[in-house]
Amino acid sequence: MLSWAELPGTGVTLLRGVDVHDFASALNPLPDEAPAILTYFAGRPHSAMDLVRSVLAELEKAALELFPAWLPGAEAIQEPCGAGRRAVRRLALRLAAETGHFGPFLADLAERSLNGMPSATGTEARRVAFAPEVRAAELARVLAACYGRRGTALLVNVPDGLSAVQEEALVAGCDWLADRGHMAVWLTGVPPAVDRLAVATVAFPGAQRDREEARRPEEPGGPTRPGRAGAPGRPDGARGDVPALTYPPVAGRPHPVSEAERVLEAALAPLGWATGRAWNQTLRLDRFGTICRVDLLWRQERCVVEVDGPEHRGERRFEEDRHRDVCLQLAGYGVLRFTNAQVLKDTETVVRQIGRFVRGRRLGTLEG
Repeated sequence: MLSWAELPGTGVTLLRGVDVHDFASALNPLPDEAPAILTYFAGRPHSAMDLVRSVLAELEKAALELFPAWLPGAEAIQEPCGAGRRAVRRLALRLAAETGHFGPFLADLAERSLNGMPSATGTEARRVAFAPEVRAAELARVLAACYGRRGTALLVNVPDGLSAVQEEALVAGCDWLADRGHMAVWLTGVPPAVDRLAVATVAFPGAQRDREEARRPEEPGGPTRPGRAGAPGRPDGARGDVPALTYPPVAGRPHPVSEAERVLEAALAPLGWATGRAWNQTLRLDRFGTICRVDLLWRQERCVVEVDGPEHRGERRFEEDRHRDVCLQLAGYGVLRFTNAQVLKDTETVVRQIGRFVRGRRLGTLEG
């Protein structure tokens, strides 16, 4: 039985008995030695290249959204005007010269990131210029750089009900991505019946719990595990509109796909009392090495603000959140929780409550 750190850093590996939600939870926050891990919820590919095209489109979209995390020096370039485009292209070409990236691809990606082009609609003309092999290798390196990692791993959740042809297409596509992208591909979900896969059994708390639950007889008419009955292959408590690719936030900035985090940051930015805040930070809570990632932190005041999407409604996520809040409070942090809907519908009230919270902790008039 392997720990996550012993998983192969290249090739395709089937993770036996692993639930995608548990695996993601076990690696949140990512340990220092882990690769950048992105989670792909596979569909029903007609061919290997069908899967490859889908994954590359999603990886490219993620790279566009995560900009400028992968391009040092581009943080201050905001306007997609001629001067801005020329500036990011120069930065990208300089980075490529220093790191061995393929300069034309990186410069093109930087320019499109600044323009805010969505991958699904704005890049078809560009894709002709770069072979899939180039895109796979370069995107894997770009995404690793976003998180300061030396490599990238793609966690692929395999849906149930695939035909033999679809299973073969999925595995062949994953082989191609691992080989051309120089990345690890880890399969979870329903094990495909393809016999050439390397298999690993992973040891972490969620995996052990899943194995114990699988051995326990199900009570007739009893409740099913949240998210399983209505949405096979989707995360715990999620609905069918979950994106095909998910990825962790980059420390120091709101998650690019979280509208609530971006709206809250825009509201806080001009406020003097909000200085000292930091998004998506990792905290070490005790001498036993307990760590957690928090959405928004005022470190000196020991204030934590969490912004929760609908996926937090599931029973297990709810329990995990409560347990984490207790750990934070025992470590001396005050915690406020808001839903996405609260932030988006009544931003002013949320900001006012956070302000009272932070100023009170700063002055010693509020306890967590």
